Amino acid sequence: MFRFGNAASVAVKLADTEGRGTTKATVRATGAQKELFVYQNTDPVSGLVYVNVPHGKKLEHQGVRVQLLGQIITPGSTGGTVVTFTDLKSDYMDLAPAGVLETSATYDFAFPDTWKEFESYYGLNVTLRYCIRVTVFRRNYQSSIEHDEEFAVQILQPSPETNPPIKMEVGIEDCLHIEFEYDHGTYHLNGCVEGRVYFLLVRIKIKYMEIAVIKRESAGSGRGAVNESETIIKYEVMDGVPVKGEIIPLRLYLKPLPLTPTFRNIGGFFSVKYYVNLVLVDEEDRRYFKQQEITMWRDELDGSSADSK
Repeated sequence: MFRFGNAASVAVKLADTEGRGTTKATVRATGAQKELFVYQNTDPVSGLVYVNVPHGKKLEHQGVRVQLLGQIITPGSTGGTVVTFTDLKSDYMDLAPAGVLETSATYDFAFPDTWKEFESYYGLNVTLRYCIRVTVFRRNYQSSIEHDEEFAVQILQPSPETNPPIKMEVGIEDCLHIEFEYDHGTYHLNGCVEGRVYFLLVRIKIKYMEIAVIKRESAGSGRGAVNESETIIKYEVMDGVPVKGEIIPLRLYLKPLPLTPTFRNIGGFFSVKYYVNLVLVDEEDRRYFKQQEITMWRDELDGSSADSK
């Protein structure tokens, strides 16, 4: 709820939230988490707007408006801590004309249109968010009363028609020859990466091998462009010296990890890609690695009954 001195307060109650799933979004600037109701991109969004006027007070206004707003927040063109707010698109309803409220008022709103094109995203340096924004316009010298009620949008995607395995090689002439194989190149968020490592030639002493999932986010443009990588998970899959002909199985469950679908040039503002990174470390702490992009897609909404099983 947003309070404007002792004059008024504004609140929003979303409809049809009973049984609706939720997801947690992390505000990177503060580290705080907020829980948001999840809507599919084709779902209508409706509810109630409350404009509360304290007893004995009155609220003069120039109109009450509600918007369904999508925004991308990216690093600004000048870099540093400056950010750019870009409105994707906005639908709005005027709930009341200019007038005077002497008592509290409640208004219905409904946005049946399905223009929510992109999925919500709360990343390292970029945010794509949706909200219901209520504005009570005031006279010229008075600030408007404004309140945002955020919600999350998630988009279900069909399974890929083809999903062939991925095979790679790592070699150092006359010293090391390894083949990596992953069963697939595309995974849903609740999937499992399975594969194998074949040691075809081993003439150096390997100390251990680890696997990691790395997220790469590209945001902004020009001088304000920011590219960052984040290691989502890393763990050891082999300890000790392998021998020629040895096969090491790989298995990585994705469901517990904080992953999103792969995003490519969303709105011309940002991309998010994922990579599986395999690293071998020898006894002299030299590192040999091979990185492979994998594509992530969503097959169910966060907090859905299927997700909770």
